[in-house]
Amino acid sequence: MAKCSFIGLGVMGYPMAGHLVSAGHDVRVWNRTNSKAKTWASEYKGIAADTIEDAVDGADFICLCVGDDSDVYAVMEPILQAARSGAVVIDHTTASDDCAKTCYANAAGKGLAFIDAPISGGEAGAVNGQLTVMCGGDQAAYDAAKPIMDAYAKATKLMGPSGAGQVTKMINQICIAGAVQGLAEGVHFAQKAGLNVADVVEAIGKGAAASWQMLNRAETMDKDEFEHGFAVDWMRKDLGIALRTAERIGADLTLAKQVDGYYAEIQEMGGGRWDTSSLLRRLTT
Repeated sequence: MAKCSFIGLGVMGYPMAGHLVSAGHDVRVWNRTNSKAKTWASEYKGIAADTIEDAVDGADFICLCVGDDSDVYAVMEPILQAARSGAVVIDHTTASDDCAKTCYANAAGKGLAFIDAPISGGEAGAVNGQLTVMCGGDQAAYDAAKPIMDAYAKATKLMGPSGAGQVTKMINQICIAGAVQGLAEGVHFAQKAGLNVADVVEAIGKGAAASWQMLNRAETMDKDEFEHGFAVDWMRKDLGIALRTAERIGADLTLAKQVDGYYAEIQEMGGGRWDTSSLLRRLTT
C-alpha cells in the first residue's frame, strides 16, 4: 500500500482516484471545488484535503489530472513546496511537452521525480480502469509509478525522456481527428445513399476500414446522439497543443488543422460539450 494524493477530480480524475482506493492505497484528494472532493471522500472512504499542501504532505505518489499548462503550473507550485523528497509526481493532464520538461526540471531541483503521463480512453476508460497511459521521464520513476497507474490503466508505456508522453498523446489526438472525420463522411454518405448504416458497419467493420471509432460511434452518430465521450472543447485544446508543436518542429499537420477548423464550426453551433463524433452534425445541418 502506498500513500497517494490525487489533484483534480474532473470527469477522469474522480474515478481514477477511486480506483487507487480500491487497489488498497491510502488516498488523499484535492479539488478546486472542495465540495466535490468531500463528495468523493464520502463515496470512496478517502480523505478530502482543504489545501494542496495538506493533500501531498507525506505522499509517496502525487497524481495530477487538471486542465492545461497553466493549471499544471499552478498546482505544481505548492506541490514543490510541500511534497517530501523522493516523491513521484504523475501528471495525467494533457499538456505541452514544454510544460512537462519545465515541471520535470523544477521537480528534480526539489528532490522529486516527475512523469508526464497523459491518458487515452475517455470517461468510460477511467470509470472501468481501462486507460492507456503514455509516459515520459526517467526509467526508475516510471518503474516505481507503474504499479500505481495499473490501478486504473490497462496499458502503460515509457515513451522516452521528459515530454515524450505528451508528444505521444499529441499523435494520438492527430490520428483520432482524421479517423472521426473519415467516419463522419462515411456515415453521411451512407445516409445520403439510402443505405442502412448498421448494415454498412456490419459489412465493412471487420475489414481494412474498421476502427475503434467505427465500432463504438457509427451507431450513435447515425442516431444523432453526441453525448457519449470526449468533448469537442477538450479536443480543440489538445489539437491546439499539437498544432503549435507542429509549427515549432516543422511537421505538416494539414488534415489535423482542417479538422480543428471543423470542430470550431461545431463550437459555433453550440456543440462545445458534444463528443468528438459530432463532426457529422456539420454535414447534416
